[in-house]
Amino acid sequence: MSVKAKSLDTPCSIFRLLTNAETQTVDQLAITKGIDGFELMQAAGAAVAEAIIARWSIRPITVLCGPGNNGGDGFIAASVLRTAGWPVTLALLGSSKGLKGDAAKAAKIWNDTIEPFSQKCLYNAEIVIDAIFGAGLSRPISSDALNIIKALKKSLIPVCAIDVPSGIDGSTGKVLGRAAVADLTVTFFRKKPAHLLYPARRICGDVVLADIGIPDSLLHELPTKHDHKTWENNPQLWMAKYPWPRAENYKYQRGEVLVLGGESMTGASRMTAMAAGRAGAGIITVAAPAKVWSIYATSLLSAIVRSIDNVEDFNELLLDVRRNVIAIGPGAGVNDNTKQYVLSALATKRAVVLDADALSVFADDPKQLFNAIRGQCVLTPHTGEFNRLFDFDGDKLDCARSAARQSNAVIVLKGADTVIAAPDGRAIINSNAPPQLATGGSGDVLTGFTAALLAQGMPPFEAAAAAVWLHGEAATEFGLGLIAEDLPNTLPAVLQKLKASFEAAE
Repeated sequence: MSVKAKSLDTPCSIFRLLTNAETQTVDQLAITKGIDGFELMQAAGAAVAEAIIARWSIRPITVLCGPGNNGGDGFIAASVLRTAGWPVTLALLGSSKGLKGDAAKAAKIWNDTIEPFSQKCLYNAEIVIDAIFGAGLSRPISSDALNIIKALKKSLIPVCAIDVPSGIDGSTGKVLGRAAVADLTVTFFRKKPAHLLYPARRICGDVVLADIGIPDSLLHELPTKHDHKTWENNPQLWMAKYPWPRAENYKYQRGEVLVLGGESMTGASRMTAMAAGRAGAGIITVAAPAKVWSIYATSLLSAIVRSIDNVEDFNELLLDVRRNVIAIGPGAGVNDNTKQYVLSALATKRAVVLDADALSVFADDPKQLFNAIRGQCVLTPHTGEFNRLFDFDGDKLDCARSAARQSNAVIVLKGADTVIAAPDGRAIINSNAPPQLATGGSGDVLTGFTAALLAQGMPPFEAAAAAVWLHGEAATEFGLGLIAEDLPNTLPAVLQKLKASFEAAE
């Protein structure tokens, strides 16, 4: 598929994610623009039915409807499937007399038997539609709904969820007590954070995003401030700022990355240096401890390797302003020297990427690190390193945003659902990381990718997002059996495909 460059600030991007409140606001805006709410419900229910028909052959299906609009969508889906020849059983949580508004209209269209909401309605089912609760659920599921969700889990019947599986908070991805695990989730207009954040992402199964007739232009009218915008990571968000090589460039125009080498774990920083080179930095300089200088010098043929004995030697390397990005952390060691190297790098006010030991070394005094950040800075912690520096209690997206504000740095909170957050509150959730990325050294490579893109002039937020996406794509390109050092060598193939796709879309 061709990739067309767009600005990250384009509010109509298909990759924008909406919270529960934002989704409700968009629905209301659509109604004020003359779009009938019941027509939206009919389109949503029909989209669910279409997704089921596309995935499964005709078989007995039970639709579990809740008392709200999510249940209304279920009534419509049931009606469409019945018309298409599917044997449909429908059960309602509560009484049909309690239905209001569009949900009540949908129930009239069904105009057939409504079964009691109990485990008996699952006995003959070969598929279940979960239309019990939508994304806006704010408290744990209880009573009859909880019992049937437990029964669903035991039954192993395939489940299609409407919007999000019941029991999931759409804005945070948190499980509210217990959730109905889905094989397929059909959502509408825009995805929600829960479709990308674990544990909800696993519970959602495959996600289908359906167009139900809400105009993209309504995103312009959302009262969402800049500090609450969230996207799913995709090249369309940052491609316009990607530093493709140009004929007139020379090496110093493509930036110089200075990598601090470790003494006992030399492989980590060597992979960072290799990754920075593959990602396009013009020059890579490695500050290698004198004791192991020969290891770096003989293995890094395309890098400049400088011997250092102490912080004073490192500071001397920093005097060359052409070294416009400094990467510290992989294999550095948790010791006072590492802390001093970090503080010296930050004092230059140049772009700095900090990972691993460069973060852990400040565990006893995180404010010392935050107060030292004065220029562009990207911190790339995994969960353990994050918890050593920050004390936040919330969902992953909120924690990353809070950490970015507190530290005045771009935060890359790594994991299967890596979150990239900027100090101004913008956030991107990554979704292309395959399981094989869970291998030692992959984070060191990500540090190198990020540093290289910064060196070539990408803004920190976009550079971090691009690096994370390329990291995941390289792992996917390589496939099973991946070890971290495969990532830099696989990156060129990914970049060539990406550039070809970009040019095809122009």
